[in-house]
Amino acid sequence: MFIIAAPPILDSFFQADWLGKGIYLGLLTLSVISWALIIHKFLVTRQLRRQASGFNRAFKKHKQSPLKFSIPSKDPNPFHEIYLVLKKQTYELLNKNHQFAKESGKPASLSPTDIEFIDAHVAANITLQVQKLEKNIYILSTIVTLAPFLGLLGTVWGILVFFSQLNMHQAGSSSQMMLGGLSLALTTTVLGLIVAIPALIGYNYLRNSIKNLQMEMESFSNEVMASVELQYRQVEIQ
Repeated sequence: MFIIAAPPILDSFFQADWLGKGIYLGLLTLSVISWALIIHKFLVTRQLRRQASGFNRAFKKHKQSPLKFSIPSKDPNPFHEIYLVLKKQTYELLNKNHQFAKESGKPASLSPTDIEFIDAHVAANITLQVQKLEKNIYILSTIVTLAPFLGLLGTVWGILVFFSQLNMHQAGSSSQMMLGGLSLALTTTVLGLIVAIPALIGYNYLRNSIKNLQMEMESFSNEVMASVELQYRQVEIQ
């Protein structure tokens, strides 16, 4: 983004016509949006990863009583949300099964169908958490495609301006105006790539980071579910 403010680019901007200036401003806007989104999402995913890691470590110390684990922090994170959904659904099913268990004199337990029901709710919540993390990520992929095309538009327009001034040169058109068209053509090509390359790197990095978080959420949910199933699953005695 700082390269856009380099003296050669600024000189080319001031020499450009109204359409050329519009292309410059469009590329600058895309660059600002791209970097703002990359930095914001990077900070968010890093913070969530740190919070989730702490939450996961705290839970592992209470695996023997998975539903009695107290939340160590009020900071929201995906692991926290997954655990709350699992805990809520498990307690609701245990309470429903408690009445039937009283009649048989057995403690309340979870049937295989109950386990599948809880798994379905947890999987849906994981999908929701991933959707939250991926919100607005599509903007980066759009910039990756749009920026080079906008740069190409500037290139074509600059060449058209150059040849137009070249034809008019014999009629007294200044060479400065000709060079302005050529400068526009070259500079917008460079700017389109300067905007698109960081956006592409940021997009791939964020997608990979979110994918890793999703795998960690699934691993965590499986671990919690295994602890709950071990403690509350219905045992059939032949």
